Amino acid sequence: MPLPLPILTWGTTAVRIVEGDITEQDADAIVNAANSSLMGGGGVDGAIHRRGGPQILEECRTIRRSHWPDGLPSGKAVITGGGLLRARHVIHTVGPVWRDGRHGEAEALAGCYRSSLEIVKERGLRSVAFPAISAGAYGYPVEEAGAVALGTVREFVGRERWPLAVTFVLFSGRDLEVYERLAREPR
Repeated sequence: MPLPLPILTWGTTAVRIVEGDITEQDADAIVNAANSSLMGGGGVDGAIHRRGGPQILEECRTIRRSHWPDGLPSGKAVITGGGLLRARHVIHTVGPVWRDGRHGEAEALAGCYRSSLEIVKERGLRSVAFPAISAGAYGYPVEEAGAVALGTVREFVGRERWPLAVTFVLFSGRDLEVYERLAREPR
């Protein structure tokens, strides 16, 4: 078993890959693998809404009424306050449901990471934590999801060049091993 991955540096961005609970992350923003309703659900989405309290749900309702009455499309992202979480903000993004990899899943998943990072940049945030978007209930294979996540974030922060700390928070040791191995592979 390889040693834990040290903090990586991608341009001016420090990158960590950890196993843990995203709701416990102390970051400017955590990313929620939301469903299109933005009303909470299972997995990461439900955990964030439960731990963050009713403020997050109320802000999501406002976003639905004012901007996305039919639901947030896959690949897009919106931001709310963090409620009772340690993180100041929650960025909600809707990942694609895995079908077979031939229905635009990778493009939609990359859009989740890019849209989230655009919000981070626009708001001048300095740290963000991502879960493995779509790799849970939406059935995206962890190997493929990790490759898209790491590649998209690496490309984005390399192009944008602002000081940022990115943490990938994986729920299981198996997912952690996959992400660490992918991060070690040459581009």
